Amino acid sequence: MTATQHSITHGSFTVERTVNATPARVFAAFANLEQKKRWFNGPPEWDPDVHQAFEFRPGGREASTGGPKDGPVHRFEARYYDILENERIVYAYEMYLDAARISVSVTSIEFRAQGAGTHVVLTEHGVHLDGHDTPEGREEGTRFIMEAMARSVES
Repeated sequence: MTATQHSITHGSFTVERTVNATPARVFAAFANLEQKKRWFNGPPEWDPDVHQAFEFRPGGREASTGGPKDGPVHRFEARYYDILENERIVYAYEMYLDAARISVSVTSIEFRAQGAGTHVVLTEHGVHLDGHDTPEGREEGTRFIMEAMARSVES
């Protein structure tokens, strides 16, 4: 790829979802690997994600791979920066398609008690690289994964 083919697209979005479960139960869906494996995957036709690392603590990292059966491999690599149990998670992550880094993002997730449930607010600020991904595509994927989390926690 030549220098003229490189590009950066910035994008931010917020996804909000009220979940019929306590903040502790919703937070655990992110904090516990066995629970996260139930919902942190791509569409049903993809192979399940495989987690190579899961250190849920400030300074800890998470890494997983997945994707369509015939490729490309989607790789998620995150570093946790701030965790307040049942209240918030702040992390930065990179996404890859095979060997190509397609984005770098900073994400916060807030868990707010709302009646018997939890209002979850996920805000992401992303840098999308070289046209491999778009802010709109990332938001769509994030909405998909948040719905999967809610179904898992509510079942």
